[in-house]
Amino acid sequence: MKVGLYFGTFNPIHVGHLIIANHMAENSGLDQIWLVVTPHNPLKKKSSLLDDYIRLEMVFLATEEYPKLRPSDIEFKLPQPNYTVNTLAYLQEKHPTYEFSLIMGEDNLNSLPKWKNYDVLLENHSIFVYPRVFEKTEATQFQSHPNVHFIDAPVVEISSTFIRESIANGKNIRPMLPPEVFNYIDVNNIYRR
Repeated sequence: MKVGLYFGTFNPIHVGHLIIANHMAENSGLDQIWLVVTPHNPLKKKSSLLDDYIRLEMVFLATEEYPKLRPSDIEFKLPQPNYTVNTLAYLQEKHPTYEFSLIMGEDNLNSLPKWKNYDVLLENHSIFVYPRVFEKTEATQFQSHPNVHFIDAPVVEISSTFIRESIANGKNIRPMLPPEVFNYIDVNNIYRR
């Protein structure tokens, strides 16, 4: 079983996340994509995050109709802050017959050297990279690495921050969210001021 791990705070999950995850499931040779809800990304402030289980519930609602997409709370059980290398070591031990890969945006690939034990990740796991709009100052140093695979996925520039701010300001962002997630946020009065 080839599993792609798509990490995110998913605060909230939006259609951009689903477009990328589904594209990877259908076009990368991976059997499943696990959307790993991260309790705490070491490179982000935790204070702006919704409760872990609320974000997981939204990912569950968003992926129910996609047989190849699965929500994952694996990092809830691990020490925080979460480091991808530790999560992968844990998953590999728990599922020794699975082959785990990473899914990340091109901008994250460029910041990979800031990650804990990034060389271990590169050596032991494939990385599937989707395009992002960002200032490309130079060609990525990992452009020709044998474990790095650039996937010609749609460029989707929707930001969870923009969605949260828009909801707080009373804007209609319905098209940016899966209907089940929009309804969940609306009914539970999430992100409103």
